[in-house]
Amino acid sequence: IILLFQHTLLLYPFRLLTTFLHELSHAIACWITCGDVRSIRVFENEGGVTSYVGGCRVLIIPAGYVGAALWGSVFVMFSGGRKTATGAAGLLVAMLLLSLCYAPNRTMVYLNLCYAIVTSVCIYLEWKVFTPLLNFVVLFYGAFVGVHAIYDTYSDTIRRSILQSDAYACYEICPCCLPRCVGVQWAILNVVLQVLAVWIAMVQLSEECEDAGWWECMNGVVGGNDLWDVDGVKHTLGGWIHW
Repeated sequence: IILLFQHTLLLYPFRLLTTFLHELSHAIACWITCGDVRSIRVFENEGGVTSYVGGCRVLIIPAGYVGAALWGSVFVMFSGGRKTATGAAGLLVAMLLLSLCYAPNRTMVYLNLCYAIVTSVCIYLEWKVFTPLLNFVVLFYGAFVGVHAIYDTYSDTIRRSILQSDAYACYEICPCCLPRCVGVQWAILNVVLQVLAVWIAMVQLSEECEDAGWWECMNGVVGGNDLWDVDGVKHTLGGWIHW
């Protein structure tokens, strides 16, 4: 459904949200690698730019497309529980407001304030008026951002090769990997992130996890009973990690 209607005027604000999360991911990668972000901007044509100084470009450049998909997957993963959905929504509101400190343009100011207000109202309604509401809001955010991030990766880096694209910038740093090859790698990673997110969300919504916390459910233990049964052998998430 998202693929069918993603280019309509109705979903235009959500395409801008995906662009914002793309640029925010560049900024976060810059901060993590000790760079200095000068500005974060989103334009009406669904483009964006993050200006920065320093940092590790090898990590900052891929963070856009992969980061947007990661945001989408996190929203989907956390949409299953009331507290986790609230945490995801609260994190989004915080990032929307924080990014306004970095020389935003007018479009981004309107976009961020509108999403911050709408999401905050949804949080209030969830806890004071009606539940479940926030679960579906966060799920839609995640589903749209994740799907659109995959489409953008295909459209901008695989179907065509643009000199100003992130994939071409990666190619300039590492000439052994052509821009379209870079795009294919990002697309595969993005698809894996979405599949993993859907799987985790379905586990969270299962009957076994109905009264369990997020980590308790993912660790496979509710009331001392293991939930994961593979080939007749019970496992916890910790057991999987140490395999």
